[in-house]
Amino acid sequence: MSALPAGLTTGTWNIDPSHTEASFTVRHAGISKVRGTVAVTGGALTVGEDLESSAVSVTLDPSTVTTGDANRDGHLKGNDFFDVEVFGEWTFVSKAVREAGSAYVVVGDLTIHGVTREVELETEFNGTAVDPFGNTRAGFEATTTISRKEFGLTWNAALEAGGVLVADKVRIDLDVSAIKA
Repeated sequence: MSALPAGLTTGTWNIDPSHTEASFTVRHAGISKVRGTVAVTGGALTVGEDLESSAVSVTLDPSTVTTGDANRDGHLKGNDFFDVEVFGEWTFVSKAVREAGSAYVVVGDLTIHGVTREVELETEFNGTAVDPFGNTRAGFEATTTISRKEFGLTWNAALEAGGVLVADKVRIDLDVSAIKA
């Protein structure tokens, strides 16, 4: 059994969507990167007596995807990519939490575009603090890299010089604030 990080107490910690961000980075045309965000709409961390009995679940809203370019955002929301009219919610549900040196690994099922795949989130616990309103908060950062093709996101365009417009590998970064219930 792995002990809980100092300051993280047992119970439910509700994810605070207004202080939580999910972002992604994907290589574009083989020479640059496009970055964007997707709103985290809810979720909770259930902290057990140890890491093994702890769990996390999160929901995201793909209709909120933003990359700083309205035309690209519209394309991403359409049926070439996320098809938000059909697949209006993404989820992550953990299956295991374990220590990994000074960090943690959260293993779980990520569902995007109606496809569920197991992913591992390399996670850092940033500690706890009491905010000015008396809420006890816990902070986390997590990252993973997925293959977009494994989630049925296969749209692409060939480049004149060879290669493709949108890379397969997508890095996902999470910055999470959770409030003790």
